[in-house]
Amino acid sequence: MQPILFQGLVLREFHDGDAEAFAQAARESVNTVGRWMPWCNASFSPQDALSWFQQCRMDLASERAYEFGVFSQESGALLGGAGLNSINHQNLFCNLGYWVRESAQRKGVALRTVQALVHHAFHTLGMQRVEIVIASGNTPSEAVARKYGAQLECIARNRLQLRGIPVPALVFAVIP
Repeated sequence: MQPILFQGLVLREFHDGDAEAFAQAARESVNTVGRWMPWCNASFSPQDALSWFQQCRMDLASERAYEFGVFSQESGALLGGAGLNSINHQNLFCNLGYWVRESAQRKGVALRTVQALVHHAFHTLGMQRVEIVIASGNTPSEAVARKYGAQLECIARNRLQLRGIPVPALVFAVIP
C-alpha cells in the first residue's frame, strides 16, 4: 500500500519500528481517546501495538481494512491512526475511523485525515459510500465529521459497544 501524502501528513502502514511511539501515543491519550476507544489505556504496551500491526497486515491482505498510521510529514512524529474498515465489497461502502494523540489534537489533523481517506476510498478503492460512526457524546469526533460535511443520517440505538455496554451512535455518511 502506497503512503498517502496530504497537507503535511503522511498516512502509511504501521511498521514494527512504530510500536514504541504508538504505545506512547496511546498512554498519553487515555483521557481523550481512551474515553471512546477502550484499547487506548494506561497499560498499552509496544507488544499490544505489534499485535495490532499484525492484525492490520492480515486485514490488508484480505482487503477487509486499510489501516494507516498518521504521521507529520515534517517531523515524522506519530500523530494518530485512521482506517477504512468494515469494507463491504458487494455494496461498495466502508467505515472511516480516526484518532489523534492528545498532544496533536485541535490542530486539524483529524479533519485532514478524513479528507485524505474519503478521497482514497472513492478514487482508489472505488467505494460509493463512506460511513463515520461515532459514539453518542463524542463531540470532538462529531465536530470533525460535521466540519468535513458528512451528512448525519441517523442515531442508531445500540450501534457500538463501549466496555461491554451497548451505546447509541451517530451515523454520518459521505457519498461521491
